[in-house]
Order: sequence, then C-alpha cells, then structure tokens
Amino acid sequence: MKGSDVAIEGVSKFFGDFRALNNVSLAIKKGEFFSLLGPSGCGKTTLLRIIAGFESPDSGAVCFDGSDVLSLPPNQRQANTVFQNYALFPHLTVFENVAFSLRLKKQSRTQVESRVKDYLRLVQLEAHAHKKPNQLSGGQKQRVAIARALINEPSVLLLDEPLSALDAKLRQHMLIELDQIHDKIGITFIYVTHDQQEALSVSDHIAVMDQGDVLQIGTPHEIYESPATGFVARFIGETNLFDGEVLGVEKLPKEETEYMVELDIPQLGRIKVTTVDEVRKGRRMSFTVRPEKVVISKEKPATKREDINTFQGIVEEPIYSGFQTKFFVKVNENTLVRSIKQHARYYDEGPDIVWKDAVYLSWSANDGYIVGAAEENGRAAEARSGAAGVRL
Repeated sequence: MKGSDVAIEGVSKFFGDFRALNNVSLAIKKGEFFSLLGPSGCGKTTLLRIIAGFESPDSGAVCFDGSDVLSLPPNQRQANTVFQNYALFPHLTVFENVAFSLRLKKQSRTQVESRVKDYLRLVQLEAHAHKKPNQLSGGQKQRVAIARALINEPSVLLLDEPLSALDAKLRQHMLIELDQIHDKIGITFIYVTHDQQEALSVSDHIAVMDQGDVLQIGTPHEIYESPATGFVARFIGETNLFDGEVLGVEKLPKEETEYMVELDIPQLGRIKVTTVDEVRKGRRMSFTVRPEKVVISKEKPATKREDINTFQGIVEEPIYSGFQTKFFVKVNENTLVRSIKQHARYYDEGPDIVWKDAVYLSWSANDGYIVGAAEENGRAAEARSGAAGVRL
C-alpha cells in the first residue's frame, strides 16, 4: 500500500481568543480516502493547513508514519495540497504548470516530458497540454491542479474543498474522476468538504467536525445510520429528531446486547426504538429516524407487530423531485414529520398522496436511533445556533 499513515494527536489551535481546534486526534490509515466534513468555520481547513505545514498548532503533534513532522517546512513533508481556487500560473501552459516543480528540481528535459505526459494522461488532459488556464473549463483547471500536485509523488494528497467552485453536475463528474485517480495512485487522500454527499460518496472514513471538535469518526454507513450526536444526525442528510423520556427498557431475549426502549416524546407520543446501549428509565434522550425509513400510506398498516410505530397526520407539503417525493406531515399542531417516498417504476406518473390527504406514518423500532442524552444535544444545539425549538 502506498502513502503514509497520518496521526493527529491532541492538536489545538487558537486565533486570538477564537478556538479553531480543540484537542483534535485522528488516525488516518495509509492509502485511505479520508474526509474532514463540517460546516463553514468548524476547523477543517485549519486542520488541513496544519497537516500541510502552512499553520502551526498551539499544542499537539502531526505524525507521518510515526514521525512528527511539525518541525518540517511544507516542502519537506511529503504532502501536496490541491486548493479550492486552483492556484495555477496563468501565463504558463497546462504542460508547464504541471512541469513546474520538476523544473525547480533540475530534472532533465526527457524526464520532465515523460512524467508530465504520464500525469496528463492520468487526468485525461493530453489534448490540452498547450492551452493556457484561461482556455480551460473549471473541471479541467482542477484536473491540472491535481496533476501538478501528484507529479511530485507525495505520500499524502491534501484537498481543500477542490470542487466547491464547480456547478452541481460537473462536481459529481469530477468526484467520480477523483475517486478513480485515488484508486489508481493509491496514496493517502485527506479531503476537506462541507458537502455531505461528496463525503459519503467517496470516503473510506469521515470525521464530522463542528466548532473545533471532532464529533464522530466512522465509515459513511456508520456516520449516516448511527450518528453519535444530534448535530451529526441533522448535518448528515435529513432526519426527524426529537427529545423524549425513557419510560421502559427491555432486554431482547434473542439478542445479547440489544434493548427495546420505550420513549415518551411530547411532540409525538410513545414510540419504541432498539439500541445496543443500555439506557436508564427516566433519562431524557434524543431520538432520530431518517425520512426514507418512514413509510407513508393512506391506509393504516395491517401489521400487528409491536415494534412498528404508527402515527396519523395530514400532508402539509408534498415536494415532487422526479425520483422521489418528500412529504411534510403534520401529526399535531406544532410537529411536522418528514417522509420520503421513492419512485422506482417508470410508469409511476406521480405520487398518489397529495396535499391535505389524511395519512399514516410508520417505521420499525430498528429504523430509529438514539443519539445521546437530550440535555447534551440541547446544550450543543444552543451553543451552535443560539436558538432552541422543535427540531425536525
């Protein structure tokens, strides 16, 4: 496996009184595609700049393959950076932009031509070698920047929101190309983004950050299906999030470490949810269920299973998006629940449920998830947004 293991150990960074990073620790394996994901101002770019050597932390260590690199300047760290704004030389051709670092190293003309051609082929730009950057599209400029960063054969490639300046369709296309380049090169990629879909699509592991803290590290599946906090649940995709009191806890007879929990949620009523974490009766917890797990129908579900949660409501707003319809369903005066219905058949002319229809919402206890203590999620939400209220 190419690339380097990267370890971030207790890194903190302040800009005056502002805390950008708070005792951050990460372990990134050799050859991984690892994403730092979070909203603007969460500290992800600051952490990337510290790894690159453009910033120094106030405390902590950054190690490549077990060796602390904080004392090394950026050009000695075996890490190259692809920036959001491309940072190409406008007066140089594509070929010369990619060859620039090789020229500085005094490599022979034959070596330069051979290697530049190889990397232009990698990013599919051989036909554009003699163009200037102003003759290229945004996606082509970004591929030039990637080739220029890779030609030095770094063990770690750092990518600072490299696709954010592109339109949506081109961003998706470039994301696929970037993943394919990673598969071919095999080095460690550390990717900074605020786009959840980007991170979920290409990452081996994701670190979700907010206000200088790492809230959860996991695979895309773990981050989406098993969010550690209310913030992670809300930030990764859409969700329905509520607080409730634990009324009862029952150990499931056929499972060694799984419990059936009954919650009393003021906005909904009583629901059941399974969890592998033991919780105490009387504790206030936060509960989440993804909209695509919530089944919507005009008829009451026929099942008699006790682990199915069922509620009635009125469709407040249906939003048709072609491949799916998102429903906002009012289950009482102050509570909306989101449900998403996929359209999988080509002859489906549209949703059979429309505005103001009376409907049933249902989901299995296994499809919900307890994301922690309500008071902890509440304090975090207030600190981040400065406002409280019904959270959906």
